[in-house]
Amino acid sequence: MPTYQFAPAGLPPQTDVMRSSAIVTEAYTVIPASVNRDIVTGPLPYWESTRTWIINRPVAGGATTFAQYLVEVAPGGGSDRPEEQPEVESFIFLMNGALTVTIEGTEHQLTPGGFAFLPPGCQYTVRNGGGEPAQFSWLRKRYQWIDGHTPQPVVGNEQDLPAKAMEGTDGKWATTRMLDPDDMTFDMHCNIVTFQPGACIPFLETHVMEHGLYVLEGKGVYNLNNDWVEVEAGDYMSLRAFCPQACYAGGPGPFRYLLYKDVNRQIML
Repeated sequence: MPTYQFAPAGLPPQTDVMRSSAIVTEAYTVIPASVNRDIVTGPLPYWESTRTWIINRPVAGGATTFAQYLVEVAPGGGSDRPEEQPEVESFIFLMNGALTVTIEGTEHQLTPGGFAFLPPGCQYTVRNGGGEPAQFSWLRKRYQWIDGHTPQPVVGNEQDLPAKAMEGTDGKWATTRMLDPDDMTFDMHCNIVTFQPGACIPFLETHVMEHGLYVLEGKGVYNLNNDWVEVEAGDYMSLRAFCPQACYAGGPGPFRYLLYKDVNRQIML
């Protein structure tokens, strides 16, 4: 049964040392779970009983195509007006608790592993009708329109989808694709990538896509722009375009992360 790590919240005791594995470079950023504490949360307009950790936003010298949040909604909280920009699409991935996402008047009940793709201009609400906090990743991106393609909402659960093994890995490296990779309508992909202990990306991927990688489970070692960085459940990586990247899964269990990347569009000059 998969697990989904969320921010630890709280505050460390005064006896802790000021040790952190946070890294900010021109090629990548690493935000470890240890720094996602109460003091760095904030409220959002039109959301009730909600707090957020903003783990990526477009900044000069950083990833520019998307914003990503960790969101915790207390019982009874949520928003009837979650999106202020009609040109923006969203992807919600629920880690813990239960969440009701109402899309164009139709209710959808998300449980852990559940997701919802909300296209630009979509009317939706987000509510926690359960008895415990609902914790999720919320990714937002300005949609890039192309002729003949109109995005529609997509709702599901990653546990109900097949994980496709990478060729030649004997199933030790697999990807669960929550949006159809063959559909040019989508200008982003949101996947769950799973490595079994000892599996690896055996070369330095270097490509135009930006990445947001949130570690859901396990631990691994990532090569980011030739720096070796240890990461574990709850850690987050934001990678600029062309940042070289590879990894090893550390074990003893699977190493799994939620992956965003921008796809399927011409480079506009």
